[in-house]
Amino acid sequence: MTALLAALALVALGAVLRAPARLIGLMLALLWAAVVLAHLLLPARAGAAIGGSLRGWLAVGVLALLAAGYRALVGRLRAGALNSVAAAAQQPAASAPFSETELDRYARHIVLREVGGAGQRRLKGARVLVVGAGGLGSPALLYLAAAGVGTLGVIDDDTVSNSNLQRQIIHADARIGMPKVFSAQQALAALNPFVTVHPYHRRLTAGDAPALFADHDLILDGSDNFPTRLIVNAAAVAAGKPLISGAISQWEGQLGLFDPARGAPCYACIFPEAPADGLAPACAEAGVMGALPGVIGAMMAAEAIKEITGAGRSLRGRLLIYDALWGENRTLTLTRREGCAVCGGVHPAR
Repeated sequence: MTALLAALALVALGAVLRAPARLIGLMLALLWAAVVLAHLLLPARAGAAIGGSLRGWLAVGVLALLAAGYRALVGRLRAGALNSVAAAAQQPAASAPFSETELDRYARHIVLREVGGAGQRRLKGARVLVVGAGGLGSPALLYLAAAGVGTLGVIDDDTVSNSNLQRQIIHADARIGMPKVFSAQQALAALNPFVTVHPYHRRLTAGDAPALFADHDLILDGSDNFPTRLIVNAAAVAAGKPLISGAISQWEGQLGLFDPARGAPCYACIFPEAPADGLAPACAEAGVMGALPGVIGAMMAAEAIKEITGAGRSLRGRLLIYDALWGENRTLTLTRREGCAVCGGVHPAR
């Protein structure tokens, strides 16, 4: 017990004198070394008077060493994260587009090793087009804006209705009757004033898709009908732009990243023709669980963030299927279809 009392006395004295934690730790380490040495050199009876056993004190030393190592590792990681934020803040204005408010807003991204300051700058410089401001477009737009994607385009010809509000969370009761793209613009401006939103209140057509797609880096398709999906896919293939496509029905959703310019299949490789009548009914006919588009739309936003920043493994060439009713996920590997009428002539960039 003598050694234990001495250790407690050292800690108490250090607290009274407000000694640095490092100094107190050093004194405790010296005391531990003296106790271990005494147990090794003195007879067993004298060692017992000091307190504890040699094995016990060695175990205490190992635990203390592990705790100190863990604390040092956490300190280094924290210092590295803070240095990353500070470095971004101290860069010249020409290469650092962030204000102090933005640095604080995006700090949780910047400290992620896979994103960092460079990834956040890529998000700010990105231009993403979201087709559809409904069930899938709502969460995708909200999370892309919150993440700091600098320019968001949204195209939709519909207006907000009461029946939308069960799942289309970007809209509000007070905006019933307003075009969805303008309702979305209001919500996004309130969420993040550092993001520019371009609303396009019209239905996407094969005629205006090329110019619109050329002005964006990445396309997200949250449309609710197959003809529009085929138009989106064809335009994305022609523009050489990656396409993140999501779909929902009842309790099940799916999403994938289609990109033949980089070796993956296009949407038409997997779904070359519109399904027969009755096989893929609209949500108004078949119903949809309200939270499902939130799940799939948020996944679409996550895939977009990964695609822009280069983080992790994307869903390029894979189709993720989510069954909300049974809580199951499965992923299918997709390959390009030989002779595809849409992307058959596209050769992947090397």
